[in-house]
Amino acid sequence: MTPEEESDALLDALARGEPPGCGDPAARLLAVLLEDVTELAELAELGQRRSSVSMTPST
Repeated sequence: MTPEEESDALLDALARGEPPGCGDPAARLLAVLLEDVTELAELAELGQRRSSVSMTPST
């Protein structure tokens, strides 16, 4: 399998919600980020938001 095919297979697996089968730190990071984005999208569908902190200085 070529490197391009391996990358495509990894991205396809992540898109299906499957955890990466390799120990590659970049692949694990992508899986965690995808999980976080999916969770945020589900919260948005429920009309909920995560709280945030503003960094704007007060006057």
